Amino acid sequence: MIARPRAASTVSRRTFLAMAGAAPFAASALAAMQKTVPVGLELYTVRDQLTKDLPGTVTAVAKMGYQVVEFYAPYFDWTPDAAKDVRKLMDGLGIQCRSTHNGPPSFTPEGLKKAIELNQIIGSKNIIMSSAGRVDGIAGWEQLAARMTAVSEQLRPLGLATGFHNHQTEWQAIDGKRPMDVLAAGTPKDFVLQFDIGTCLEAGVDPIGWIKANPGRIRSMHCKDWSKEKGYAVAFGEGEAPWKALFAAAEASGGLEYYLIEQEIAGPDGSIAMAQRCLDNYKKLRA
Repeated sequence: MIARPRAASTVSRRTFLAMAGAAPFAASALAAMQKTVPVGLELYTVRDQLTKDLPGTVTAVAKMGYQVVEFYAPYFDWTPDAAKDVRKLMDGLGIQCRSTHNGPPSFTPEGLKKAIELNQIIGSKNIIMSSAGRVDGIAGWEQLAARMTAVSEQLRPLGLATGFHNHQTEWQAIDGKRPMDVLAAGTPKDFVLQFDIGTCLEAGVDPIGWIKANPGRIRSMHCKDWSKEKGYAVAFGEGEAPWKALFAAAEASGGLEYYLIEQEIAGPDGSIAMAQRCLDNYKKLRA
């Protein structure tokens, strides 16, 4: 290796002292930046565009300023080569995939092997169950918790984790027990309780209470809004969710690592415009 010539010093003593004095402030600013929780987009939000043009859609999302994306169940049909192409695209854009949404096929013995391979390629660390399918009674939820615990144990040595994404159903008590409580109690602490705020609100559950009851386990949050008048047609930040209080609770005790904005209904201007609107609202809330 050829050594590069050292640049001549042109920094005066006064300038050096000024730089030294500013260093603690710069370090503080850097530390604050490092603590900022990244915001991402659940790509189901732009599913109409994603199915037509994945590279163009992911590029558009990255250019808006989203830092993270979450691919939903159709990613499971990719080949390893296709996953490598997606990883190359994301690396070039400076955007990450930290988790994927998965249906029941990803959790069969053979399906899990494929999910592991694809997630490792694209850099995702969390293989999240998006739906449990049909579950019979509270005993069925207890069995699911045991099965997901086994999946956690299989993934842990690989530096991966699994988890569950709640919908309305899991908040409805069966024989006096809520399925979400059964899942939380029957799985290890590194099992991610991926928190969908909108469905929690629709079910009439206190979202902040759930976060506080499960410290360190709300590692990702689906920022989906809801209102009694518009349901899920309301844009993120324009519904009934107490977002600032939710952000504070999730970051203080929930173990929050990243946010994922999710919008089920695009509105008249289309899904790309809605994704931008949601991000703009997020920035206002965080200002």
